Amino acid sequence: MVKSGEAFAAVGFCYSNISRYGKDDMAVVDVLNQTGEKVAQTELADSCFSVDVNPSVLHSVVKMQLANRRAGTASVKNRSDVRGSRRKLFRQKGTGRARRGDTKSPLLRGGGVVFGPHPKSWAIKVSKKVRRLALKMALSSKLRNDALMVLKELSLSEIKTKAFAGILADLQLDNALFITAEKNVNIELSARNIPGVKILRSEGLNVYDILKYRHLVLLEPSIEQIEGRLA
Repeated sequence: MVKSGEAFAAVGFCYSNISRYGKDDMAVVDVLNQTGEKVAQTELADSCFSVDVNPSVLHSVVKMQLANRRAGTASVKNRSDVRGSRRKLFRQKGTGRARRGDTKSPLLRGGGVVFGPHPKSWAIKVSKKVRRLALKMALSSKLRNDALMVLKELSLSEIKTKAFAGILADLQLDNALFITAEKNVNIELSARNIPGVKILRSEGLNVYDILKYRHLVLLEPSIEQIEGRLA
């Protein structure tokens, strides 16, 4: 189960030091290759990357995501669910022993559990409009905090963790979320054993993961998909 307190502490730094861009400014960022060299520039849509950030909206969506991850399958047997005789073990008075009742008593080993958990849904509903707005705010917070990077491409000829670690060293990243436009098995498998790094396809982009990692790295082809999704 995800501990919400730890999660909010991990993403809390994204709620502070948020500056505001002018409404007429177009965000222009450098496009790097995987060795960290600048190769071009690209523009990011104001409607997705220059939105005023409201921490309460981000908090509500992160809380929803964490709550929806909870299985809610914990369950115990009550006294009526335990199999056993209903015969009273000994008379009520005169023995000097506790008045336990039958073998299914909560006082006995193997008896029923009092006030234990039962299956339930922890899901929280947040409107699609708010979820979309929170995603724009999360992207905007990364851009405004200089924690967003755009790569021209990211490729490996084979599945090799050491090779991907070399790319991270060239980009000077140690805690980052990479967003790809399509499935890339070599990259995904090469990065899965590196702590503090996650590879995510654009269709799986979410508020919690954006705020959880210190840097957000977008592959250039994924930008069009993100802007199309949030338009």
